[in-house]
Amino acid sequence: MEDQRDDRPTKVYSDQQLAIEIPETAHQISSDSWFQVGFVLTTGINSAYVLGYSAAVMVPLGWVGGVVGLILATAISLYANALIAKLHEFGGKRHIRYRDLAGFIYGRKAYSLTWVLQYVNLFMINVGYVILAGQALKATYVLFSDDNAMKLPYFIAIAGFACGLFAICIPHLSALRIWLGFSTFFSLVYIVIAFALSLRDGIRAPPRDYGIPGSDISRVFTTIGASASLVFAFNTGMLPEIQATVRQPVVGNMMKALYFQFTVGVLPLYAVAFMGYWAYGNDTAGYLLNSVNGPVWVKTFANISAFLQTVIALHIFASPMYEYLDTKYGIKGNALAVKNLSFRVMVRGSYLAVTTLLAAALPFIGDFMALTGAISTFPLTFILANHMYLVAKRNKLTSMQKSWHWLNVIFFGFMSAAAAVAALRLIAVDSKNYSIFADL
Repeated sequence: MEDQRDDRPTKVYSDQQLAIEIPETAHQISSDSWFQVGFVLTTGINSAYVLGYSAAVMVPLGWVGGVVGLILATAISLYANALIAKLHEFGGKRHIRYRDLAGFIYGRKAYSLTWVLQYVNLFMINVGYVILAGQALKATYVLFSDDNAMKLPYFIAIAGFACGLFAICIPHLSALRIWLGFSTFFSLVYIVIAFALSLRDGIRAPPRDYGIPGSDISRVFTTIGASASLVFAFNTGMLPEIQATVRQPVVGNMMKALYFQFTVGVLPLYAVAFMGYWAYGNDTAGYLLNSVNGPVWVKTFANISAFLQTVIALHIFASPMYEYLDTKYGIKGNALAVKNLSFRVMVRGSYLAVTTLLAAALPFIGDFMALTGAISTFPLTFILANHMYLVAKRNKLTSMQKSWHWLNVIFFGFMSAAAAVAALRLIAVDSKNYSIFADL
């Protein structure tokens, strides 16, 4: 693990002419507009994961709980992310990594703990992306063949290989640029198709069952698990790393990007989640495109778009790991240099091979969403954000404001623990029902 004290910071001047130290990094910083950063954030929340929220959020919560839950999750996620964004240049230093910010405020132990939490969070998200990409490929395959010769783990392996190729070709987050445009296009394709075909099916279908399924005790666990999926939907767990790419003024521009994400950016997610649940009720598939009916070529276009967008989105969430490794081993300069290219092939290829293996072994996408939200999204985005802001601004906060932040810390701490238990129970139940490397 890199040592904070080994960083060789440089000093730059912000728009307010205050000297701000910036840690050493092998990747680009301060190069992107707020609009590009807003698209990075929007790409994350409108990835192919949106095709699972009808089943993962709406089915366990029902209409009232699902709608209210999504709106509340949007509001509290914007609030928590804003707290983190406002600490980006705290204490005369620019904190371009989540662990740097935690370490500056709390000390070395918190630096290490945050490092572990964040990378577990991002790894779990990437496992989910590989599962989604494999599901999209399998959904395409079954449109043309019903021989069942190709199983889901095979498609997950193909998806992992594609993600590896993309990771080798794109050296850092800022290099995505035109790929963000492609990502937006692909997102619109599968979102519009899923919405339109669900609407058509819903109009033609008989009355659906919208009751929350399961026994009383199972409903408790699925409701808590769904709350973790709610916060998972809107949060990256890597806001300082994304904010590092935005131009000065970094706080003002990041707030613009966040407002874009949590207004315009959330509308497609809402549309797909609500329409899928309305059309199919409790029978909504975990991957919505498996529920819709329509022309084969249209469904193929949607599935291929979901696959391609997932490859791009995974790269965003893997970029903090890539930045850490590139910086640690001095990978700079020409991305096509033999040393740099071979390093990416070996290191990024190995990382994605492990990711793909776990995805193929345990392809329970809804369970991964709940577990990731419980063990890392809750602590990183809500507990840590509120407490860091409380510590950093303690001399400027009123007693009422301090009480408010403590209330958030305690509440989300309880939710994190409860959601972790619920998610582990879901995984245990699914592991009994399905074998390892299951063909779901």
